[in-house]
Amino acid sequence: MATTNKETFVAEIKDLDKRGSGRAVVWVDTGQVNPKKLKLTIPQSLPGERVKVTVPNAERRKRATVYPDEILLRHPERIRPLCPHFDRCGGCVWQHWQYEGQLKQKTSHVKKALAENGFNPELVQDTIGMEDPWKYRNKMEFTFSKDGELGLHEQGNFRKIIPLETCLIASKDMVEATMEIARWAREHQLKGYDKERHEGLLRNVMVRQSKTTGEMMLAIFATDPPEGELTATIDDLIQRITERHPQVKSLLWLENTLWADRAQAENTHVLAGRDFIYDELAGYRYRLWHDTFFQTNPTQAEKLIELALQYGKPEKSDTMIDLFCGVGTFSLPFATRVKKLFGVEIVETSIQSAKRNASDNNVPNTEFIAMDARRGFDLILKKIDKLDLLLLDPPRSGAGGKVMRRIGRAAPERIVYVSCNPITFAEDIAELVPFGYQLKKVQPVDLFPQTYHVECVALLERTNQ
Repeated sequence: MATTNKETFVAEIKDLDKRGSGRAVVWVDTGQVNPKKLKLTIPQSLPGERVKVTVPNAERRKRATVYPDEILLRHPERIRPLCPHFDRCGGCVWQHWQYEGQLKQKTSHVKKALAENGFNPELVQDTIGMEDPWKYRNKMEFTFSKDGELGLHEQGNFRKIIPLETCLIASKDMVEATMEIARWAREHQLKGYDKERHEGLLRNVMVRQSKTTGEMMLAIFATDPPEGELTATIDDLIQRITERHPQVKSLLWLENTLWADRAQAENTHVLAGRDFIYDELAGYRYRLWHDTFFQTNPTQAEKLIELALQYGKPEKSDTMIDLFCGVGTFSLPFATRVKKLFGVEIVETSIQSAKRNASDNNVPNTEFIAMDARRGFDLILKKIDKLDLLLLDPPRSGAGGKVMRRIGRAAPERIVYVSCNPITFAEDIAELVPFGYQLKKVQPVDLFPQTYHVECVALLERTNQ
């Protein structure tokens, strides 16, 4: 049997990578004249720390990811993590960092991304944090292990599930209802889905709850329909949830037989209640289905909307486009302040929801189009004489150069960019510079405390008429 050579190093954490892990370089003695450079990724470390690490087969590697064996020099902002799952869970990777330190790092991350693309980093304001950076999420997804235990993915290992004891970024109600499903599955000895053998029953649980209405949705993803031999087991689940968790207004069983490891549904069965819940954001009412994309931190999402309105300065004479509009989270607050708003989103179900949400909230001056951003944008430009204001909130991959150049040629007076990825945001807005646009303001907002993610709202204005 082959043996694994392990070597111990003392590493200095120089900075953090894009996933919030420490980065360091050590030198490996290979017996040659010059030592070999080894790049290390070290989760749960902080900038400036000195840590002891053990690297298997170091002499054969150029890169390695290892955890600290010991912290030799501690960062002054290092704290004890609150969650018992922190050492293994892949979710809250910064629980060991004081919250003020997290916010400073997020501000620095946005500044660096802008500076690398030729923008003045001094335009970036300090990141807006939360008074209470816990229990902020309104949606969580959990996974069953193949032996039926419900939990969270281990950090860096999506085949390993950590059994759920608690989750400190979800509400107490959400955790308790999810634990009820975990106990039900355990007591009935139901098997989880084996990703390698593609067999087993239970795959995922999705839970979402409105912070405003209190309504909750529980959705169980499984490979078989809730009938036949499962009928009595399902009846027990329904009784448990309806009697012990009255805030659950939607209990769903979603069939998913596809091999892809994603929470998706081929058939939907409503076990109790309705197939959606009501939520509210910034004074507007929304219907949320199991697959509806909605801001997962409503407290900070309202700040995003306030900033977008403040930066965009919508006027009653404006014609506006909301690219990547989703279900209308930004569309509705803006539409009540402009003459006409067009929304574009590639996901058909989101557009159906946006239309329904506009109707529910009596916002008639909207037109929503299910189309990719480029084609939808071009279609709208043929319908209007002048584009006054454009808002875009693209996915993490950004809008892309082709979309941004189309925006530049359309020459809207004002552009509000809402970003969940500072790197693609900076690359996108660099495409607008040749069209005479100037970056005016950038405000980072922390929607995901205890993680490396940061959102920001930015204003660009056309200075070259």
